[in-house]
Amino acid sequence: MTNVSEKKKGLSRRAALTGAAATVLAARLAFPDGAFAQGKGPEITKAKLGFIALTDCSPLIIAKERGLFDKYGLPDVEVLKQASWASTRDNLVLGSGAGGIDGAHILTPMPYLMTLGTISGGQPVPMNILCRLNINGQAISVSNALHTSGVKLDASALKARFADMKKAGKTAKVAMTFRGGTHDLWLRYWLAAGGVNPDADCETIVIPPPQMVANMRAGTQDAFCVGEPWNAQLVSQKLGATATTTSEMWMNHPEKALGMRADWVAKYPRAAQALLTAVMEAQRWCDDMKNRPAMCSIVAGRQYINVPLNDILPRLTGKIAYDPGRVVEKSPHIMKFWADDASFPWKSHDKWFLAENIRWGNIPAGTDINATVDKVNRSDMWRTAASTLKVAAPAFDSRGVEKFFDGKTFDPANPEAYLASLSIKRIA
Repeated sequence: MTNVSEKKKGLSRRAALTGAAATVLAARLAFPDGAFAQGKGPEITKAKLGFIALTDCSPLIIAKERGLFDKYGLPDVEVLKQASWASTRDNLVLGSGAGGIDGAHILTPMPYLMTLGTISGGQPVPMNILCRLNINGQAISVSNALHTSGVKLDASALKARFADMKKAGKTAKVAMTFRGGTHDLWLRYWLAAGGVNPDADCETIVIPPPQMVANMRAGTQDAFCVGEPWNAQLVSQKLGATATTTSEMWMNHPEKALGMRADWVAKYPRAAQALLTAVMEAQRWCDDMKNRPAMCSIVAGRQYINVPLNDILPRLTGKIAYDPGRVVEKSPHIMKFWADDASFPWKSHDKWFLAENIRWGNIPAGTDINATVDKVNRSDMWRTAASTLKVAAPAFDSRGVEKFFDGKTFDPANPEAYLASLSIKRIA
C-alpha cells in the first residue's frame, strides 16, 4: 500500500513537471522566430553540446527544455549525454564536423589542458571558456569503514588508516573523475592539507561520475570526490558518508564551465554570443529557489541524470545529509548558478586551476599562466551577454586573494608564492 509521504512525493513531482512543461510552452510561443531576429542573427542555428550526468549541467538542460536556445536564434542546438570526461574530451577533439561536439558542460581545467595539448595526445586543441556554470555543489565521500575514523573536513585521520591498510596488504583507493580536473584537485588539496600525500599514501583512480556509487558498493574504492547527485545517493543507499562539501574547503569556489572549441567561436561569433546569452538566462532561472523543484524534476529525467528526484532536490535546496545521523537544514553549502557572480568566468580562478595543475605535474612548471588564461577565458563575451540581459557585470576579471579552509591563501598576482607555500606537491 502506498503511504501518504510517497503520495505527496508523487504529487510534488507531477506538479513540478506540469509547471515545467507550461513554462517551456510559454517560452516557445513567446519567441517563435528567435530574439535575435530583429538584427543580425547567429551565423548558424545549430550546435552540439555535451554534458555529464551531474546536477551542475542543469543550465544547459534548462536552456534546451525551456526554449531559450530557440529564443536566441538557435533552434537546432543538441544537448548530448557523454559517458565520461574522457569521452567529452575525445568528442571535442573530433568536433561536430567529424561526429563529435562543439562545446560542453566541462570541468574548468579541461579547456586549458586541451589548449596546452597535455590531455589531447600532445596536439593542442584551442578552447574557450564562455562562462562558469556553477559554484559549489561538490563533495568528498568516504566508505562506511573510513567514516568510523571520524574523518570530516580534517582528513588527517586518514594518514594512519591508509598506513594500516598498507600493512594489511591493501592500498587505499581514492577516486576522482579526471586527471587534472576539479574533482582531482579538490581531493588532492583535502588530502594534502591533512598531511596525506595522494601520490604516496594512497592510489588515485579515475571513475566516471555516474559509476561512483556502484564502485563503492563493489568495494573497489574507499573514497571519492564528485559532483551531485552521487554523494547524496551514496548516503541514501547507506553505502558511505559525505566527509565534507568542497565549499567547506573554499566557499563559493568555481566548478564547471561552458567550454567551446575556439575555432567554432571564431567562425560563428554571433552564434557563440547567442548560445552564451541563452545559458546565462537559464542560470538565472535555475538560481531562483522557487524554480528548483521544477529544475530538478527535469534534469532527474531518464534522458538526463536518470535518478530519483529525492537524490537531487534536497542538496539543491540546502538540506545536506552527511550521513543518516547528521542532517543539516538550510546549509549555506549549496550549488549556485547565478548568485555571488557564479556565472562570471573569473580569470583569477582559472589561474588557481593552472597553478594546482603545475603543483601536481600535469602541466609544465614554466607555463605562462597569465597568457594561457587570456587565451582561453572569454570574460569579454560574458560582459556582452550581460549587457544583452541588462544585468551588471563585475568591474574586474579578478576576485582577488582567495582563502582556503587550512589557512592557505592564493594571490592571483603571485601564483609562484602560493606554490612555494605548499609542502606536499610534485614540483620541487
